[in-house]
Amino acid sequence: MQMDRTNSRERDAIGVGQVVEAYARWAPVYDMVFGPIMESSRKAGVAAIPPSARSVLEVGVGTGISLPYYPREMRVTGIDLSPDMLERARERVRRSGLSNIDGLHEMDASALRLPDGSFDVAMAMYVMTVVPDPAAVMSELRRVVKPGGRIIAISHFAPDSHFRRALAAPLRPLWHWLGWNHSVTARSLAALPGIRMLSDRAAGLGGFYRLVEFEVLD
Repeated sequence: MQMDRTNSRERDAIGVGQVVEAYARWAPVYDMVFGPIMESSRKAGVAAIPPSARSVLEVGVGTGISLPYYPREMRVTGIDLSPDMLERARERVRRSGLSNIDGLHEMDASALRLPDGSFDVAMAMYVMTVVPDPAAVMSELRRVVKPGGRIIAISHFAPDSHFRRALAAPLRPLWHWLGWNHSVTARSLAALPGIRMLSDRAAGLGGFYRLVEFEVLD
């Protein structure tokens, strides 16, 4: 997934602005529209966290709709590009008395302002198929997760097999309209350096959403 870095940065700048603008519109109704549809996937993602994990980074935390699902003994940090979504996440934390949330920060997942090896787990819910540069995001998640830790990604990934790609081809215009990157597959992420895929399984809507677990290597 290598590309010209100058062109990549230009695309990222455009993509980031579009994401912020889009989620400013979605923020007031996001929970109502997407909450019930994605609830089982969110719960599956949190349930996949190893019991020994104590520190979690949630990338694309949005309105914080998943934050109440984390066990209270887990310390959680959330990041998102959208200040409008984060405002609602902070209100949710206050309203629900979520004392295990260490912070909610406006931050680009492809350029994290966080130290190396800060977390046991990075959780990316519905993120990897909408970011401008999935490889850069995975590289940053690998950096901030401790060796032996986990990256958990939930999304509607594109099919890996040629046959399934052919079946899904008519849906590509819809994917583009929704802002999904139809080139991102579980296998394409697993091929990136410094990680090892542990599992790829259904996580909601009859397998429409997938939960993919990666181990961060030394």
